[in-house]
Amino acid sequence: MDLGIAGRKAIVCASSKGLGKGCAMKLAEAGCEVIINGRNEAVLKAAADEIAKATKAKVTAVAADVSTPEGQAKLFAACTSPDILVNNNGGPPFKDFRELTRQQMIDGVIANMIVAIELIQKVIDPMAQRGFGRIVNITSSSVKAPLAGLDLSSGARAGLTAFLAGVARTVADKNVTINNLLPGPFDTDRLRSNIKTTAQKMGKTEDEAAKARMATVPAKRFGTAEEFGAACAFLCSTHAGYITGQNLLLDGGIFPAAF
Repeated sequence: MDLGIAGRKAIVCASSKGLGKGCAMKLAEAGCEVIINGRNEAVLKAAADEIAKATKAKVTAVAADVSTPEGQAKLFAACTSPDILVNNNGGPPFKDFRELTRQQMIDGVIANMIVAIELIQKVIDPMAQRGFGRIVNITSSSVKAPLAGLDLSSGARAGLTAFLAGVARTVADKNVTINNLLPGPFDTDRLRSNIKTTAQKMGKTEDEAAKARMATVPAKRFGTAEEFGAACAFLCSTHAGYITGQNLLLDGGIFPAAF
């Protein structure tokens, strides 16, 4: 399917690896000029080279911490007028909420709620003026089904979801959409890190812990960054202009809902 976004400029945050990289790859395949971001310059450069080689697209790597004003300025210096913005940021690790300090809670809300809002503030009006914009926020399946130990991540991302629900409706008539992708267990470094922690606590090998986690998924496997990226690219396409303010859950069937 031709997604109709060839030539569009896309900023994809935290895209040197994992789900962000999967989104950047699929947008590049669709013909977008992609600006990828990460804090590790070596890893970021390798990702940019890989995406460019695989897709022949123009890929610009911006090494920056987008949770800071300086990092955001650097990102928009590389792409002043993005047509597509994919918000993504790593969440805090598993931790009992009783152990969270005030500063850790503030940092979590900044990373997983405020940064996305700040970036959207910068792009939404120019998108509306041009008559095209696609904003996708990578949140988490824990927004719908919270997990103990990921309370800070769940709370911050749920706050972002609620905050943007009303905002999405204010620009829908300008062909600007805002949607959220809610990943469940995808085979990423973060998932593997969580599995390692679980294995240590339960006295199991990482392979045993991974198989046990996989068994809880109706699909009996973990998701891939490639299929996640494809879902993101569709939401950014011209075909998805009538979809806004929605939460697309990608969890292999874990959440047992009819609606």
